[in-house]
Amino acid sequence: MAASSPTSAHWLSLVGSVWLQTINGPNADFPVYSSQLKEIKGISQVQLNFLAFASDAGKLFGWVAGVAALHLPLWAVALTGAAFGLVGYGVQFLFLDRAGLAYWHLFALTSLAGNGICWINTVCYLLCINNFRADSRVAVSLATSYLGLSAKLYTTMAETMPRAARARYSTTEVYLLLNAVVPMAVALVAAPSLRVVEQIKDTARRTEGPFLAMFAITLATGACAIVGSIGAKSIGLSTREHMVSLYVLLALPLLIPVALRARESMRKIRETKWESRVHDHDSDGPETTAVSVSVLELVAEDKQEQQAGGQLQEVEQSAAAAASTASQEEVGGLLLLRKLDFWLYFFSYMFSGTLGLVFLNNLGQIAESRGLADASTLVSLSSSFGFFGRLLPAFLDYYTAKSGYSLSRTASMACLMAPMSGAFFLLLHPRDMFLYASTAVVGTCTGAITSVAASATNELFGAKNFGVNHNVVVANIPLGSLCFGYLAAFLYQRGAHGGNRCLGAACYRDSFVLWGATCALGTALCTVLYARSRGSAGRLPR
Repeated sequence: MAASSPTSAHWLSLVGSVWLQTINGPNADFPVYSSQLKEIKGISQVQLNFLAFASDAGKLFGWVAGVAALHLPLWAVALTGAAFGLVGYGVQFLFLDRAGLAYWHLFALTSLAGNGICWINTVCYLLCINNFRADSRVAVSLATSYLGLSAKLYTTMAETMPRAARARYSTTEVYLLLNAVVPMAVALVAAPSLRVVEQIKDTARRTEGPFLAMFAITLATGACAIVGSIGAKSIGLSTREHMVSLYVLLALPLLIPVALRARESMRKIRETKWESRVHDHDSDGPETTAVSVSVLELVAEDKQEQQAGGQLQEVEQSAAAAASTASQEEVGGLLLLRKLDFWLYFFSYMFSGTLGLVFLNNLGQIAESRGLADASTLVSLSSSFGFFGRLLPAFLDYYTAKSGYSLSRTASMACLMAPMSGAFFLLLHPRDMFLYASTAVVGTCTGAITSVAASATNELFGAKNFGVNHNVVVANIPLGSLCFGYLAAFLYQRGAHGGNRCLGAACYRDSFVLWGATCALGTALCTVLYARSRGSAGRLPR
């Protein structure tokens, strides 16, 4: 089978995936309105922590989305996930002030919305893997990197809401409304592009140009997000202007499938003209016919060379893949739980990426305890740097694959955990500058670790049982969110001395020490894992 190149329809599906990922983190803005929600509903810090955990708890049933994707069109799966979010956040928006909306209602609705995130993620993963088979790792990393922009996008939209809406609704209600409506609106717009497209055999075309264009647009989008997070007003850029520039950059990827579609149309026109010219030559006489035959023979020879090159490339890929598979053990089922490598990986992930998510979920309370008037700046900062953290593996995959080598995922994770541990200890300093710097570091490392994790599962335990294996691994997220989040809430509540609000750097001091030590332990575990499994990384199929 000859090599295949993505067409405009394939790239349109990637654009749809990018848009879905951008709005698929409505839970990421929870820290912005969590303090106000606690006051409105009169709940404690521990109860508030369980609400943050509720979104992760919904992911325990994410496997249902995978089963649905086997029987339903991908656009239907995406709309189902968006509908879960519409109900989960929409009901909270409509009845937030009502006494009838009890705490357990909030928990159940938040869990439903959290499960909806899994449905949309499933669609994006399947589109990237099936429509970009030769570059699936790059496509997945590119699309999922935009998930890091969700919090930034929602905070920007909230800040630019009409004054009448902001006067009528509380901050909590504004965010709940956006979380409910925006995913459904984007899913409806992107639905026509959410389909797996048949691969076209074509060895002559390359994908470097579109990928490079996508990287350039993605970098510009991330730079725009960081400028808006650090201080757009300081450079004379209003919040509304920043929002418009962000929207324009998010729309720019659409130019790639449009340009490819125009090129495909031009090529078809040229082929039609060529066929007509050959037909005219055939009717002119024997001499012209001989010339036409010669030209057709040259074209046929060129096609044969392309097919031969494609077959040779496939043979090389098959040989390399066979060598890679031979050196990689396929693990699945209960055997996975008997592997020491699995538990090293499980806890190193929980002590780093999951711990970072717990920190980000507590940003609202951390900002309040430090005396910051608005937590949205911290949330936007973590979102923007998390975006670049998620994008980093895509760059590494794209450029290292050209040399035929891949970086060990476990080594990458260990390298990312070390600065993350240092950032937690840096948070012990009471100055705001260290808070912002540490938030940027934790956001970047958390984003990169969560992006690398999917490939790490494949690297360690093989591709055959990847779906089941990775769902077992990510079970550490709700477990870690519950354990670390509850511990932080308990220590915060103890510092409040019977009240619901704690002020001062001491509120999270013990939590930061424990988080830093835990992350350092995770770094050590991941280093041991790398030492045990470094033979799994090496040459890639070329």
